[in-house]
Amino acid sequence: MSTDDFDPDAVVVAAQTADGLSDFGDESLNLTLDQTIAEMAEPSALSPQEMSDLVVEFVRSQGACAVGISTTETLAGGPPSTDLDYVLEGARSAITFALPLDQEKILKFLRKEDHSAHQADNLRTTAAATGIAQGLADYLNQLGIPSYGVSANLVYRDDKPDEFLEFHPDVSHRYLAVRSGVGWLGFSGNLLTEQFGANVLLGTTVTTAELVATDPLPKEKRYCDECQLCRASCNSGFFGTDGEMTDVMIGGEEFSYTKRSSPRRCDFVCGGFTGLSKDEEWSTWSPARFGVPDEEEEVLPRLVEAVVASGARPEFKGEGWESSGGGFYHPTMVNHKVNISCAHCQLICHPDKEERKRRYKVITESGVVVQHEDGTLEAVSSDQARKHLLEMSPERRALYGVTSQNELEE
Repeated sequence: MSTDDFDPDAVVVAAQTADGLSDFGDESLNLTLDQTIAEMAEPSALSPQEMSDLVVEFVRSQGACAVGISTTETLAGGPPSTDLDYVLEGARSAITFALPLDQEKILKFLRKEDHSAHQADNLRTTAAATGIAQGLADYLNQLGIPSYGVSANLVYRDDKPDEFLEFHPDVSHRYLAVRSGVGWLGFSGNLLTEQFGANVLLGTTVTTAELVATDPLPKEKRYCDECQLCRASCNSGFFGTDGEMTDVMIGGEEFSYTKRSSPRRCDFVCGGFTGLSKDEEWSTWSPARFGVPDEEEEVLPRLVEAVVASGARPEFKGEGWESSGGGFYHPTMVNHKVNISCAHCQLICHPDKEERKRRYKVITESGVVVQHEDGTLEAVSSDQARKHLLEMSPERRALYGVTSQNELEE
């Protein structure tokens, strides 16, 4: 109910009755209050536009920097992960929103000055996105509108053999986000918001409410100029180099981004199982240097080897609340924590092109990360990193992907 529909006389009558200044009795007072409360809590009194305004304000008031609404009509013909019925039968709409990551913590992460702060911010922002989505769903459910809060991450479809390992989400936040104008798909395929670029995390609430869809981001607000610094800062070879694009049609709108290689390449580096650049002058936050094969069929066996080795290395040691290991649990890594070690393609992508260039320079001059026996990480020069590995026993050195001393002396 809008303020225009509110009847102040009802409140006046109720107040007068409570003070004994009216001829109305207690029964009339209760009737007036009950009627007023019922009207205020009746969602059917809201038009689709009013309900849309309400849910948008709900998530904005909890920190969202961008919000969009998609409907079954605007998602028609999209990939399977745009099917809202998958999580809620009879769903009609979805509210998707972005939460910004802390910029200063991102810069310290890219400089190899502080791993813990950004990882903590990322994990807490992920939890916040899940919580806001669930909070909105709880709110709508209590209004009698069946709704579902989609987890921000780490929930995958498992309807076909081995699909779980393909990491297909139950609902794709980025596809819903690009269709509803939260942002645009950049060259990398990451969702780019107007204000914070790709430095955001996404959340979604699916609902049976009839809402008013928002339009895709207009062209003048799409800043991606295909600078490809996202690709240049990726050590996995995940992004294609032949100019071939992936086109996605959602609700009659076409969205494109560069063709990607096997997702196993991204798992390899972003999962923290390796991270050294080809010139060996810089790395991600991973201390391992398993080489990522050029041939696609060789990637998975090499990845499995690296994953097994990672389980025998010390857990990352950070600062503050992460000093005991930090990280997070992934459903494919039972009883073993995973740490955020890369995400360069996301973190480098700032709306200001000069800032993107600065971040690329920071990444490539940040040094090579090594791990000490107590689990702590340190960024050093490439020569110091080789010396650090040469001083290890052959058995321990193999855990970081170096099986021969000659590899370090060449």
